[in-house]
Amino acid sequence: MCLRLLTGTPRTRKQLADALHKREIPDEVAEEVLSRFEEVGLIDDGAFADAWVESRHHGRGLARRALARELRTKGVDSALIDEAVSQLDSEQEEATARELVARKLRSTRGLDRDKRLRRLAGMLARKGYPEGMALRVVRQALEEEGEDTEFLDGDEGADGQY
Repeated sequence: MCLRLLTGTPRTRKQLADALHKREIPDEVAEEVLSRFEEVGLIDDGAFADAWVESRHHGRGLARRALARELRTKGVDSALIDEAVSQLDSEQEEATARELVARKLRSTRGLDRDKRLRRLAGMLARKGYPEGMALRVVRQALEEEGEDTEFLDGDEGADGQY
């Protein structure tokens, strides 16, 4: 059963353990099988996390925070998550944010600037980008288009919302 699950896509130890539990495989048997699979390299949560970060950052543009959240839901250990997301540095993350905004910018033309700001910053927030970085990247993109962004200098409320 574990081999069949691993054939389609890599899985974490927790995902396989959950599948075995769902099939009512006794815990001792499941533990023995999973330990053996780890010994021979068929399960490697560290490699899984590294590949996940690489794939989801480049494919979907997800930031470190969103990637860490996804890996936690897959049962990856916190230390392995930290190691995997540390592959991405702030510069790389910001470059990806700029690319995402540049792609989305075209579809917001014609909207008022506040709505454009909300849509663009919201898209980055959903992908796990920090608020400060998101606003900075969106502001720069809007400025490059000739939008007036002075309204971003002091219009924040006490809670950081506009």
